[in-house]
Amino acid sequence: MLCGSASWALLPLVARAELGLDAIAYGMLLGALGVGAVVGATLLPRVRQRVTVDLLLTGATILFAAVTLALAYVREFVWLCAAMAGGGIAWITLMSSFNTAVQTAVPAWVRARALAAYLLVSQGGLAAGSAVWGAVAAHVGTTTALLGATCGLILGLAVTGYYRIGEEAVDVTPSLHWPEPTMTSAPRPEDGPVLVTIEYRIDPHHARDFAAAMQDLKAVRRRDGAMYWELFRDGADPRRYLEIFLTESWVEHLHQHTRVVIADRAVEQRVRSFHVGDGPVVVSHFISAYATEA
Repeated sequence: MLCGSASWALLPLVARAELGLDAIAYGMLLGALGVGAVVGATLLPRVRQRVTVDLLLTGATILFAAVTLALAYVREFVWLCAAMAGGGIAWITLMSSFNTAVQTAVPAWVRARALAAYLLVSQGGLAAGSAVWGAVAAHVGTTTALLGATCGLILGLAVTGYYRIGEEAVDVTPSLHWPEPTMTSAPRPEDGPVLVTIEYRIDPHHARDFAAAMQDLKAVRRRDGAMYWELFRDGADPRRYLEIFLTESWVEHLHQHTRVVIADRAVEQRVRSFHVGDGPVVVSHFISAYATEA
């Protein structure tokens, strides 16, 4: 977003100072970009059936970098309109892919917050980038600033090997597989903090693998609302392990029951596959003794 903002920020400057265009011609440049976006939106569903998302994003980034480079050097109005149409195709491809990815990567209960963070980064990146490239253009010229943004877009592709959007999607469908807690009396929603303990019986020969699997489960617990999490081993019984996590209140723990998704259930099943006890794992709920005082 930082490098991609250069074209948006410096297009008016190129149109007026470099090409001497009036308002109508500048509007035609923007219209060409809009036409490209419409064409891109029409073709995008078919293209997605043939190529991976990561390859699509790489191609769109290269295309937008080429458009930024054209904006730096092309001074023929017709050719610049053609470049703007290509920019519209690239931009709609990038934005559509990112918008889809951010909505499918997180479960429903946290989707609004994820979208808020995404919009803050994307729109904030555009605003900050526009200010940066405007300052750069004021010191070294518009052409050099656009060339620098082009290089930044191409160099940014280096991270695609580490952060892939098109990997197999995690299933964030709510699983609702946690049973309702067994309580002699229903706690008040605000009662807390709540301590949940889960007791496992683990073969000592598999203790290291079990502890490694528990690290993945720790991430799930903390993400779904646990303020604290830890795994303990009984010093008197090497087969007995105790997982504990703490939530702020009883209602927050009940929220955890609705936040668990199918991908989390797979993590839990892997952890519980190490359990060798005669019965299932033992789950207990403890509410702060001071919470009952009113």
